[in-house]
Amino acid sequence: MSIKDFIKKRPYLVWHTDDAEHLSEEAIVESVLNYGDFNDVKKLLSILGVKRTARIFRKQLKQKRVNYEPKIIHYFKLYFQKHA
Repeated sequence: MSIKDFIKKRPYLVWHTDDAEHLSEEAIVESVLNYGDFNDVKKLLSILGVKRTARIFRKQLKQKRVNYEPKIIHYFKLYFQKHA
């Protein structure tokens, strides 16, 4: 399954756009980590891999504007520190 197929089946994660097909990997990772449940995150990690997802997440945290909630940042910093 590709990342595009994954997000098409989960429109509740990208409620903010009508064009889920053209979202970048970065936007999909952000939506899944912010709004997804445990199964959504597991599936994302199986598609992209833990290391690639962690790289995207850490890159996003270095940007001027960060759209993650503080509790999400805290959790996934710990998660990726242990698993990536």
